[in-house]
Amino acid sequence: MPQALGLDLWFVTGEGPRLSTVRDAAGVAALKPAEAIHERLAPVYETVRILRRELPAGVPLIGFAGAPWTVATYMVAGRGTPDQGPAHGFKAADSATFARLIERVTEATVEYLLAQVAAGAEVVKIFDSWAGSLKGADFDDFCVAPVARIVAALKARHPALPVIAFPREAGVRYQGFARATGADCVALDQSVTAEWAAAHVQPDGCVQGNLDPALLVSGGQRLTDETRRVVVAFAGGPHIFNLGHGITPDADPENVHRMLEAIRG
Repeated sequence: MPQALGLDLWFVTGEGPRLSTVRDAAGVAALKPAEAIHERLAPVYETVRILRRELPAGVPLIGFAGAPWTVATYMVAGRGTPDQGPAHGFKAADSATFARLIERVTEATVEYLLAQVAAGAEVVKIFDSWAGSLKGADFDDFCVAPVARIVAALKARHPALPVIAFPREAGVRYQGFARATGADCVALDQSVTAEWAAAHVQPDGCVQGNLDPALLVSGGQRLTDETRRVVVAFAGGPHIFNLGHGITPDADPENVHRMLEAIRG
């Protein structure tokens, strides 16, 4: 997305991707309009079309995008950071300009997800990987409000489209997130227990999660027990089993198989 909006992208050997940065009003003004992203992102849409053709009937295809706050943190810093400090600094120093950056990314995210749906995605998921670093009113302004705007725009065109939102490390702010944003499902990280989420989040609708990914590394009986515990905890309502975050590179494929067997059992 940042590259499609006009930022330079390159890779540093052994470290990963880097971006040119947006840190002032001139940088925000220089971003391409939302409608201009599609040429750069056309290969993504073609991949979605291919997958939709190749997947068996009944297997849903999920499209995804980073949420505006998370995408903005990379655009400001030019890379991932442990505390999203550059974005917080920009926000504190010039809140009006930072809000315009969030607005521009929000508009582009709507375009991006609508194009994925047109290409064949049947569900979409909005990842706010760094939502947990937002506190108080900032969480409402830069996590909740942009996601709500994206969901409303998607539902205006596709009322039946299921939308999953993942405000990672939101903690107690998971409660009420579905109501505040209009999301059909809230994905959960492993920092909250399944039992707490079943009591405070699941009453508003579907939840997704939230097995600790580290268990796919360690495996053993604890993996089986914890998988079953998550399934049982969410058995009273709609639930999509998932990890609390992505599979790590050191996960053992045999442990993935063991997890699936525990779910099915």
